[in-house]
Amino acid sequence: QVQPVESGGGLVQPGGSLRLSCVASGIFRVNAMGWYRQAPGKERELVATISSGGDTNYVDSVEGRFTISRGNAGNTVYLQMNSLKPEDTAVYYCNAEFRGLIFWGQGTQVTVSS
Repeated sequence: QVQPVESGGGLVQPGGSLRLSCVASGIFRVNAMGWYRQAPGKERELVATISSGGDTNYVDSVEGRFTISRGNAGNTVYLQMNSLKPEDTAVYYCNAEFRGLIFWGQGTQVTVSS
């Protein structure tokens, strides 16, 4: 069973930075991995994805502020978030794709507030 586990969320002031990590346990290497977020009262939205070859994709609202990257291990992904804004407040979810199946983590809360 592939189980992504997120970490690194927390409370940060506007303009600050956070780095989220996700490890997909139960497997040595997965294909694409991604970060999604869901704010209260809103639908879950894509934040960034990265393929096994390193190709990246970002939602417009985070382009230039967030960076997604893969770890040396084939089952790890990071999200470096800079210049955070209150509208970035959400639960951030990691997912991993393996053999056509998508596996989701439980999420980590990110709160941007002064």
